[in-house]
Amino acid sequence: MPTPIVDIGVNLMHRSFHQDREQVVERALENQVSPLIITGTSLRNSQDAARYASRYPGKLYATAGVHPHDAKSCTEDTITKLRQLAAQQQVVAIGECGLDYNRDFSPRDVQRKWFAEQIRLAQDLDMPLFLHEREAFTDFTAILKEHDVRHAVVHCFTGSYAELKAYLDLGYHIGITGWICDERRGKHLRDLVRIIPLDRLMIETDAPFLTPRDLKEKPAEGRNEPAFLPHILNAVARCIGKPADEIAQATTETAKAFFRI
Repeated sequence: MPTPIVDIGVNLMHRSFHQDREQVVERALENQVSPLIITGTSLRNSQDAARYASRYPGKLYATAGVHPHDAKSCTEDTITKLRQLAAQQQVVAIGECGLDYNRDFSPRDVQRKWFAEQIRLAQDLDMPLFLHEREAFTDFTAILKEHDVRHAVVHCFTGSYAELKAYLDLGYHIGITGWICDERRGKHLRDLVRIIPLDRLMIETDAPFLTPRDLKEKPAEGRNEPAFLPHILNAVARCIGKPADEIAQATTETAKAFFRI
């Protein structure tokens, strides 16, 4: 029987899953993808994620945080409510939080302020951070170093060798998505994944986004889902040059230790 694999990042509360969320979870379980960690991206979304995860004890978990896109809606009350959410057993990390200078949906100074506040919250609660960075590497790492962050995963890593080395030197874990299956944009990632130690490597779909480009059967409307994680696992294993079972076991053990699940 295949080793169950953990999907560390699923946007399961996204509207594209409204019609068939239960079936998506069932398909994941049928494909040995378990547990799933639902990504919280705003206060309301994090509350919904925690509520939904509570229906599947041991199979679904959630993060609680505010994505930089939503930082403009943050207040001190938001942090208080995230703290309350984080007390729930199924909530296993603070995030998704960080900086996004690609879209700038929130002003950059506002992004930096609430990123720092969520770091402080995670440290106060002794919880890991689920991080997002896009075109903001310099400010992002400066804030993390300033707060001496140790326990974090850089979710959906697609960056350069220098960025990867910096994150590894800081002691962080790395989340790899179906981006590695894209022969155009993900080519460099196929080389970089080999230098990530197995006790720092985790895998994720980021569903419904980042559908693996090389899937033989294209999903309806291009929607990604956790059941496709074994496809990503196999791609990672090929790039590293090790059996898929070995990578499955390693990434699962790493994820369970990191999130304490």
